[in-house]
Amino acid sequence: MNYSYEEFREYIEEEDVKFVRLAFTDVKGNRKNISVTPESLEQAFEYGVPIDASLIDGFGDESFSDLFLHPDKDTTALLPWRPEHGKVVSMFCDITYQDGTPFENDTRTILKNAVKECKKAGVSFTFGSRMEFYLFKTNDDGGSTHIPCDQAGYMDVAPLDKGENVRREIILTLEQMGITPINSHHEAGPGQNQINFTVADPLNAADHACLFKTVVKSIAASNGLFADFSPKPLANLPGSGYHISISATEDNGRQILPCVISGILSNIYDTTIFFNPTAESYERLGGDKAPRYISWSSENRASLIRIPPASGKHHIASLRSPDPMINPYLAFAILIYAGLDGINRNIELNPPANVNFAKVSSDILKQYKTLPLTLGEARAAACESEFVHKYIAQSVIDSYCI
Repeated sequence: MNYSYEEFREYIEEEDVKFVRLAFTDVKGNRKNISVTPESLEQAFEYGVPIDASLIDGFGDESFSDLFLHPDKDTTALLPWRPEHGKVVSMFCDITYQDGTPFENDTRTILKNAVKECKKAGVSFTFGSRMEFYLFKTNDDGGSTHIPCDQAGYMDVAPLDKGENVRREIILTLEQMGITPINSHHEAGPGQNQINFTVADPLNAADHACLFKTVVKSIAASNGLFADFSPKPLANLPGSGYHISISATEDNGRQILPCVISGILSNIYDTTIFFNPTAESYERLGGDKAPRYISWSSENRASLIRIPPASGKHHIASLRSPDPMINPYLAFAILIYAGLDGINRNIELNPPANVNFAKVSSDILKQYKTLPLTLGEARAAACESEFVHKYIAQSVIDSYCI
């Protein structure tokens, strides 16, 4: 939506909206919200809505407790699974201190600042999301049993694929909310699914990624299932990744994606903690085509960055190491800064790694640096990184590294 305030008020009245969820994420990307009534919106837009920051992970302690949510009406989305009468909408928010100063741990603001740097440099980025998740049966309390909803495999069909109807409902819901899916299918693991949706500018792409997880979890629950986005929920079975599509253009038309890829590869070791933030993340990397070696290729699906064949030469890159536990605002900001670093330093792209990492000799493997192999190694890399400290506030780094 891109309405004036008056048009927005008309929309609220015409749609019989009774509750507005003001959404935001903590530093790790976990979605939070507070519900307000339409009558409270004018004050919310003018002054913001106070929250107790000391109770939000990474937002501070008792030394200060008041932060303010400022809703972005252009992100308004109707929640189709809520009642037809007395509807509910959601809006994403920016976070400030009481005096209006942006809160440095608000990762949505961090991404906005990265986009501003892009504009100064005459560069535009877009991101797309391809996220995997498991559907598990639930116990009597609605929690996960870690028993997959089916035993289907890659791109199997019904009746083996018992997630087909759930994916259809998710896709129809996303379309109602202004998010356009591209495709969906059963993934390689039992009960594992994948949905791919269209590219967007960085802020919208991050908002969509957060909303996507909310939709999937809600629709799964309504079908008596539990949606699990963790990177390795089942030992010895495929993990779940979050492949991020990246494209970049320069105002003068110069081809810059090779430099962007080089910048990401150059800084990925130091920033891995923000793409793989849990100990479980490192159980996934290096197995079932999840990348371990810092490399790129147009052919090799085990490479860290892959150029999909349908994209043409160097127009879209797919980063394959992240998992769904990331905070997309922070991840996209880091990718932008890494890409700009590659452009500014004009880093030359190394030759592609068109090799099978599982079968090549140790001499060839030595030519490639690996991603951090453990959570501790990733934390240490970020703590010691000049690049990370240049762009990310120490308080955010501490949230991931301590």
